[in-house]
Amino acid sequence: MDTEEEELEQLRKKRLMELQMEQQLAQQEAVAQQQESIEEQRAAILRRLIAPDARERLATLKMAYPDVALSVEDQIIALAQAGRLKKVVQDEDLKQILAQMQPKKKDISIKVR
Repeated sequence: MDTEEEELEQLRKKRLMELQMEQQLAQQEAVAQQQESIEEQRAAILRRLIAPDARERLATLKMAYPDVALSVEDQIIALAQAGRLKKVVQDEDLKQILAQMQPKKKDISIKVR
């Protein structure tokens, strides 16, 4: 009788682990779908806000510096949401945004005595 109970308990544990794994997988898939949906919405918003030439520059920037590009995209979306973006962002506007984001360089001069 003990061996049957042990086998039954092992089967229960195994089935419980399988159910937990399935649940975790389903949760991961749901999170991935949600993130994909957010990215699609973000891309659609940015397509409306950024001119093609500026979008091209941003895509190039995203390849080299993904964190900077994400920050620029966030800033453009924030400006649009705040109502401070009156027109579509052109390439020159994007260059100005990028220039504002760069830290100011200190002027270093070496004096020879």
